[in-house]
Amino acid sequence: MEVAVVTGLSGAGRSTAAKCLEDLGWFVVDNLPPELITTMVELGAQARGAITKVAVVMDVRSRAFTDDLAAVIKELDAQGYKPRVLFLEATDEVLIRRFEQVRRTHPMQGDGRLSDGIVAERALLAPLRDEADVVVETSSLSVHDLRAKIEETFGSEASLRTKITVLSFGYKYGLPMDADLVVDVRFLPNPFWIPELRDYTGLDSEVSNYVLTQEGAEDFLTRYQELLRIVGAGYRREGKRYLTLAVGCTGGKHRSVAMSEELARRLSAEDDSLSVKVVHRDLGRE
Repeated sequence: MEVAVVTGLSGAGRSTAAKCLEDLGWFVVDNLPPELITTMVELGAQARGAITKVAVVMDVRSRAFTDDLAAVIKELDAQGYKPRVLFLEATDEVLIRRFEQVRRTHPMQGDGRLSDGIVAERALLAPLRDEADVVVETSSLSVHDLRAKIEETFGSEASLRTKITVLSFGYKYGLPMDADLVVDVRFLPNPFWIPELRDYTGLDSEVSNYVLTQEGAEDFLTRYQELLRIVGAGYRREGKRYLTLAVGCTGGKHRSVAMSEELARRLSAEDDSLSVKVVHRDLGRE
């Protein structure tokens, strides 16, 4: 069981960190009272492998926050969980600007000014910051930069792989609603009009060999693979690790199936940082 505690100054990016950890496969609990953290971790440990990574996001809404949390961290450490503490901070100027943009009051502001609440929170959390395993200063970081730092610290090799779904479909049944990119392979001759191929599908070698040897098929696969390298690199820089590529023909039975299978094979062979799967949405509908 891996355990992480995410805390820090209000407005420094805890919510972004929590969402990133969820994307990395962590079970995230927000604003759990410190005295319940140990119970939560123990319940996760009893889940028989269903939960292997627990992250608790904490803020100062508990007045006994620092003392209670420090005691809990020591208790978890004594039980062998070895929790890692991530502390997020930013300058007063940046925090004030962020609060003004969302028009929210600071949790420790009370009847005072926004800057008073920030100063009070910084003083309260100073001991915890000194004991944190990872301190991230977010003043100059974009959301994508912060995600990259979280992924670097808490991501596993498997969780950092870009997941690509190559989805074949038939235009006669409509476009896939969840597609990020759509490819039209109706420029290739349709095996449907060849009687000896009509009853086969793109999963059969007879159809696959026919489609892949048509003029333009190889050029298309090669050049589109090059395009995906550029798009995929950009997605990773932006923190997007899920991509659905829809490949369509008329009925979703012959050309799109064969091209999807071949494109997925080439992507998997080219880059082991990709996790590629193929889904044939409309195969069998005819």
